[in-house]
Amino acid sequence: MDAKKLEKKYGVTAVQIEEWSEAVERGEYPGVAKGEVIVGRPLLFNEELRPVTFKEPKSKIRAIDERAKALNMSRSDYLRSLVEKDLAGIA
Repeated sequence: MDAKKLEKKYGVTAVQIEEWSEAVERGEYPGVAKGEVIVGRPLLFNEELRPVTFKEPKSKIRAIDERAKALNMSRSDYLRSLVEKDLAGIA
């Protein structure tokens, strides 16, 4: 897609983008603040998250990772789901 089509589609010109870029580089952020800026992953549970760590043998970690992958989940999501099920009395 060429520049003219992009300008028409999004209503922003390359000149405007360059001007915005220069303003940001000067530390100028036009507009109205919408709330506190929070750095990092968005909260999942409307409350602060704290890490939970424990050690397992490499072979068990491999098995956990394989099971998580089979379920199309990350290791963290898989383990989190097991804890949720257990605490809900499902597991």
